[in-house]
Amino acid sequence: MCGIVGAVAERNIANILLEGLKRLEYRGYDSAGLTVIRDGELHRERQVGKVQALVDAVEASTDFFDGHIGIAHTRWATHGEPAQRNAHPHISGKIAVVHNGIVENYAELKKELIAKGYEFTSQTDTEVVAHLIHDIYEQTNDLLEAVRAVIPKLHGAFALGIIHVDTPDELVTVRLGSPLVIGVGIGENFIASDQLALLPVTNRFMYLEEGDIAKLTRDSIKVYVNGEEVSREVHEIDAKQHNADKGEFKHYMLKEIYEQPDAVARTLEMAIDNRQASALRDDFLARNEAQLSGVQHVQIIACGTSYHAGMVAKYWFESLMRLSCSVEVASEFRYRNPVVLDNSLVICISQSGETADTLSALREIKKQNPAGLVSLALCNVPTSSLVRETDIFLPTLAGPEIGVASTKAFTTQLVALMLLVLKTGAVQQRIDSANLSTLLGELQKLPGQLYTSLHLDAPIKAMAEHFEDKKSCLFLGRGLQFPIALEGALKLKEISYIHAEGYAAGELKHGPLALVDKDMPIVVLAPKDSMLDKLKANMQEVHARHGELFVFASEDSHINAEDRLHVVYVKAVCETLAPIVYSVPIQLLSYHVAVMRGTDVDQPRNLAKSVTVE
Repeated sequence: MCGIVGAVAERNIANILLEGLKRLEYRGYDSAGLTVIRDGELHRERQVGKVQALVDAVEASTDFFDGHIGIAHTRWATHGEPAQRNAHPHISGKIAVVHNGIVENYAELKKELIAKGYEFTSQTDTEVVAHLIHDIYEQTNDLLEAVRAVIPKLHGAFALGIIHVDTPDELVTVRLGSPLVIGVGIGENFIASDQLALLPVTNRFMYLEEGDIAKLTRDSIKVYVNGEEVSREVHEIDAKQHNADKGEFKHYMLKEIYEQPDAVARTLEMAIDNRQASALRDDFLARNEAQLSGVQHVQIIACGTSYHAGMVAKYWFESLMRLSCSVEVASEFRYRNPVVLDNSLVICISQSGETADTLSALREIKKQNPAGLVSLALCNVPTSSLVRETDIFLPTLAGPEIGVASTKAFTTQLVALMLLVLKTGAVQQRIDSANLSTLLGELQKLPGQLYTSLHLDAPIKAMAEHFEDKKSCLFLGRGLQFPIALEGALKLKEISYIHAEGYAAGELKHGPLALVDKDMPIVVLAPKDSMLDKLKANMQEVHARHGELFVFASEDSHINAEDRLHVVYVKAVCETLAPIVYSVPIQLLSYHVAVMRGTDVDQPRNLAKSVTVE
């Protein structure tokens, strides 16, 4: 949520700031703005809507934006409606500020500042920060010291970028609960909320830690903790691997759906040796075997799509390993004073590794410090906060995922979770070699099975035409398919804006059946598994009430199309891994419905890719 870009350089940085904002559009936003210092003045432009509106305004402006230091921002509204006056940067005197996160005590601080004579032009909590820094700077005449003095007054989580006209070669930044990275250049340095924003100008990055305050000039970067200067390592990344464009596809989401076979193959390769396909690689989590051997319970915490992946993993841990497993939404878990069992493996799942609620839940667990605690990050970003704060890192090798609706991140999470289940089972001798070999063999079929599922695009597109004018939809699944039904409903609602709910099909008679009529489409996930006969009975209950069924069925399920029952056949797959394969058809269905309804597929309204505020 929200995006920050900042630069101090020997060259004009306006275009660098604007390009950085374009590359952060995936995060979700409602307005954008930038400020540069030129000829001893702050020059600011802000616009509601897309970054392109800001670009057009800058190009059309009679003002000059060819400065050598500046900050820019995309805003996702929290305090105050989407409006030009609420867009960042915010200015107080000669100071400009951009801010990600939330200042929880802004109302009381605002009262104090008004009493001192400060006037507010916005509804935001950020303007409070700008005025506070201005107030203290007037006393200290030192920007870094003023920022350092303000931070203890702010309650919440935030990242800040600050510039001052009187120090036109100095950019101050803060990271406390919201991600921020420094880009290291030659004669220039940068800040951003995501390294993706800076890849056109550098591939060298310094990752700030919690509580860091940094001062950047063209030729230096100084990082402070509690007033003491500290060093932070500079990491060099392969920019090609982190770059992303749509290529021949109309949307990032569709491109990322089609990238799933390769992403899954990469994730499998880290654990399975092609030369010995019946066993896990010797080096897969080898250093963590002692920690995994003592695990007696698994606790999974996650949000959104990652939570659904965790629900599938619960079935796997308990059915395959007979190892108890709990799954909870991080935003609920962290606030209910939970009991974490001794000898628990706490798995934190997050695509970005910066999900605020998941990070906070992990920190609460660490405070409890139960005996034998082992924490594991399942994440797509190896440099993220979540990875740095856990004992074990299990990567999902999905590559950059730009579309807000998660696709390849989800399927690679499922694959990585299955690999973790098998590794834990092997270490604890909860799975014999024959079953391990069988499941590893089935895993290696997945890339090909996903390619086959992509060939269903045409019939799924035809099916999607029935949803274009619908207002509500139900997704049904049983057993391992119940979490996929939840995921299908989430995908449809977030990009097409059709109200959708996922249910365990056995729950139909406990309420949802009241909604079924001729105008309510019912999507059913029907692989051939141990629950298929019961699922068919649930389908009959819907059909008898004139509901229209849209079924993704195994080709050997003996489910036949008829009036008000539409079927897309999926190749027969292993029951245990069917959730991974059946994820592709529901992604394609949601995508085509959204395109037909004319929504913004990659950047759906009100949503952000990375939820970094609580």
